[in-house]
Amino acid sequence: MKRSWNTLSQQSNGLYAVQDFERAAYRLVTEQVLYAADRTARVAYHLVEDHFDDFVGALAPLGIRLARNPHYRYLVALPAHGEGVAVTLDETLLLLVLRQRYDEAMRQGQIEEHGEVVVELPELQEAYQALAGRPMPDVGTLRTLARTLRRWGLARLVDSDRDDPQPFHLVVRPAIVEIVGELWLQRLDQHNRDDDGAPDDDVQDVSEDNDAVA
Repeated sequence: MKRSWNTLSQQSNGLYAVQDFERAAYRLVTEQVLYAADRTARVAYHLVEDHFDDFVGALAPLGIRLARNPHYRYLVALPAHGEGVAVTLDETLLLLVLRQRYDEAMRQGQIEEHGEVVVELPELQEAYQALAGRPMPDVGTLRTLARTLRRWGLARLVDSDRDDPQPFHLVVRPAIVEIVGELWLQRLDQHNRDDDGAPDDDVQDVSEDNDAVA
């Protein structure tokens, strides 16, 4: 680390306390993504952005690379190693399908504000069947999966209006392109080639992935 939290706190003339730097670093490690557009993350985002090189130095000994996207205004902590991190098959397939929908929206110029992409349930159902070769999980399971993806900073669930026949839609967040990389995308082909119902289909170890979620 180039400068200690205490030094940075003193140089801020009382604007930031040592605890503010510690909390921001902890949030990067545990939440992985900080978006400037999120009300609860806004302060931490600007703190890290203003002291980016110092946070890069603080996270490097932990094997974590800090990246930023100034256009869509987010920061993402990418672990170099993912030992012990396991992602279920349902989580993996949904992430891969959402990444594919995000890429398609990018190609068609259908990006919303802050770099987000809205995926409606009929669209998701069609893509899931085509890409994963199995029916999309039911609504209750999708809600549970969406909560996990929200914790990883990859997607969020938005309830629909009362007159909308679908109960909700998913909003894919831009950091998905940083976290769900090529090694994840290769899994879809592997899954389609090996769909024999083996026990290891239920949980996948992602320790070999440099871009595994934290």
